[in-house]
Amino acid sequence: MNQDLPQTSRRSAKAPSVARHGRLKRHGTWQTLAKIVGSVVAVTLVSGSAVAAYAALDLAATAKPTVTLGNEAALEGVPDVGAIEGGLNLLIIGSDSREGQGDGFGDPEEEQGVLNDVNLLLHISEDHSHASVVSFPRDMLVDVPGGCTDPESGEELWEQYDVKINSILEYGGMPCVVKTVEELTGVPILFAGIVQFLGAAAISEAVGGVDVCVAEPIEDTHTDLFLPAGMHELKGVQALQFLRTRYGVGDGSDLGRISNQQVFMSALARELQAEGTLTDPTKLFSIAKAALQNMQLSDSLMDPTRMISIAKAVKDTDLAKIAFIQYPTGYTEDGGALIPGESAEIVNLALQNDTPVIFDPAAQEASFASTADPNAPPPEEAPAEEAPAEEAPADPAAPAPTAEALPSDVTGQTAADVRCSAGRTLDDQ
Repeated sequence: MNQDLPQTSRRSAKAPSVARHGRLKRHGTWQTLAKIVGSVVAVTLVSGSAVAAYAALDLAATAKPTVTLGNEAALEGVPDVGAIEGGLNLLIIGSDSREGQGDGFGDPEEEQGVLNDVNLLLHISEDHSHASVVSFPRDMLVDVPGGCTDPESGEELWEQYDVKINSILEYGGMPCVVKTVEELTGVPILFAGIVQFLGAAAISEAVGGVDVCVAEPIEDTHTDLFLPAGMHELKGVQALQFLRTRYGVGDGSDLGRISNQQVFMSALARELQAEGTLTDPTKLFSIAKAALQNMQLSDSLMDPTRMISIAKAVKDTDLAKIAFIQYPTGYTEDGGALIPGESAEIVNLALQNDTPVIFDPAAQEASFASTADPNAPPPEEAPAEEAPAEEAPADPAAPAPTAEALPSDVTGQTAADVRCSAGRTLDDQ
């Protein structure tokens, strides 16, 4: 999460001063007590164990203050026990803020920016049959809608045009990042969370580590990550270094880092399903606790049982239908930023229409920082195809396609694809 390119000023456009309440929602004592009691009951029902009562109280006591997105009313009636009903969209924001992160991530006095360098949109389908995780490059230019609020003064901010997406967290806080991605993709986002460096390390510890394949050695002095080729179990700080590395993978770009992160996330998805984590209340509690203690969450995610119900929504989803998508972009003329590509609208429509996607194999071959597993057995040869019969005219009553075939400029992979990090040594940098 490095800042390599100039950032747009966060105070370039403000509306006249308007009195606003602070951005953290404060609950009354009785309302807070009611939520804790509700969490105790719900978690007990999920786990079937009296230990869960203590667990819910523990989670409520250690959680960070939440953030109001302003659209929480849409969640009324959503069940807290079992898998959440229907589909949802959740935005995970990775902040490079050094505040409270210790001495291992640069001097907080010199690096005072608050950049949302990682922006991941998780879409779970209405019937839980498929899911998509869309990564938005940090240097992509976007328009920021009006109605955002200054995180420090509470003043209402004007809309902005053609600003880098990673400048929005400092400009208007988590709700403004959510509004911007909603405007960009055309889908409502009711859940969101911000994670910093140590939070990412703690959550990777909570899931028990992730086995990741490295095809070529990774050498990165910027993140102190040095991995030889082979399989590595990554957790804690080393997992964070792997997620942050840019110079040590692919072509050294942020786009390469995204595909490297997809190697990690797909391996994580496989392990969560294979080890039964998504059906184990004890393991889910451990992950929920790590998230509550280390992330700043929207009000809609503060209830630990809701977090568990979201996780359970994908416990049976086919890994081949969990897609990790890099939002398609192209460079500006001066090469200093990225803009959404023509295929971005195809990705948007797939999200809006709740349609699963299929990657073009050519796109996977051109991926920036991942490669096919070199130790995988060769694919079996397909039998020779017969000459195609003459095409019949299209049936106007035929059902719509059940999946969206993505063009070759949309890179990514599914959770079923075992791919390896394409490392980069110091000699290549």
